[in-house]
Amino acid sequence: MNQPASAYFITDAAARTVRTTLSIIVDNEVGALARVVGLFSGRGYNIESLTVAETDHQKHTSRITIVTSGTADVIEQIKAQLGRLVPVHRVVDLALDQPGIEREMVITKLRCNGEQRAECLRLAEVFRARVIDITHDSLVLELTGNNAKIERFIELLVPMGLIELARTGVVAISRGAEPT
Repeated sequence: MNQPASAYFITDAAARTVRTTLSIIVDNEVGALARVVGLFSGRGYNIESLTVAETDHQKHTSRITIVTSGTADVIEQIKAQLGRLVPVHRVVDLALDQPGIEREMVITKLRCNGEQRAECLRLAEVFRARVIDITHDSLVLELTGNNAKIERFIELLVPMGLIELARTGVVAISRGAEPT
């Protein structure tokens, strides 16, 4: 039996932090988003990404997509507390309950001209980014993809003259024929 030399190496598997994406269907009414966000801030939970938009005009419902992280117990607690809020119809954990598809969009502005512009355009082609604006000394690119793809793209743009960027945040939906 091989034991660790120190108790500092003993880890509790349940205490590991996981990243999750929650899809929350709520009534599209004044204060619904504030109640959901208030639940997170009031309990000290962090929101890594937040997107919201009306998804059903007849039922007046909206989808809130929240990316957060915490231990498995904390995530379960968040889902239970969200489910008890008045405007919430359904909470789905797209990392656990139903496998989901996630996408995000980023718009980047680069300072580039001449040979550097050609390099930026080659990189855009590799990542399938679209050129949405071009001037004599700048280039604006749009890219849609998962979080890892967006992060890799930004990392490669920094040394090329990245001036600024804007990100939409994650939008997600479950796979298959069942609604999220």
